[in-house]
Amino acid sequence: MMPTTGNPPGARCGAVTTGAYPGKSSPASSFGGYARWVLTNGLALLSRAREALDVLVREMLKFGVVGAVAFVIDLGGYNLLVFGPNLLGLNGKPLTARIISATVSTLVAWVGNRLWTFRHRRSREAGHELALYLSFNVIAMVISVACLGISRYGFGLHTQLADNVTNIIGIVLGTLFRFWSYRKWVFAGSLDEDLRDPVVRAPAELDPAELDPAELDPAELDPSGKG
Repeated sequence: MMPTTGNPPGARCGAVTTGAYPGKSSPASSFGGYARWVLTNGLALLSRAREALDVLVREMLKFGVVGAVAFVIDLGGYNLLVFGPNLLGLNGKPLTARIISATVSTLVAWVGNRLWTFRHRRSREAGHELALYLSFNVIAMVISVACLGISRYGFGLHTQLADNVTNIIGIVLGTLFRFWSYRKWVFAGSLDEDLRDPVVRAPAELDPAELDPAELDPAELDPSGKG
């Protein structure tokens, strides 16, 4: 009778085993694989965060350009209607003139933002998107008109300078609200494929068939140490 060595069946006589079985990695190799996963995916997450920040910055710049054009139309239209030739009979109706100038500038901003600022985002169904857009712009218009109303009838300021300063404040507040609501609700469709976040999985969730043998530790390929 041959002496037993305690080795698994088929093992070479005299070979020292560590209790590891095929498919099981040693603690050192597991730690190395986890460290590589943390480094690789950490860099990937940083890259995606940088890309997301770049998208945000580009959107803010484009939104600012569109907003500047709308601002000129809004403020210029108000001054033309209230302090210019009384062609529409609005010289004594500042709130009506404010609503008209804000409406025109809002339509211009809608076209610019839809076709340029947020064109990389997939739009909702057109009717739903338009309803959301109008709703949030009504709120932004209320913010702007309320600022003028407070200045005119709350503080008794009726000069052209006071109106323009108040309108600028209202426009800024309304613009900030619009940018937030556009990104969160109106143009909230999925980004283009190349701007989507990657799916990051932990090592335990990876399918062994997806692993590249060239990147694995030899101990992970053959835990028995035979090579």
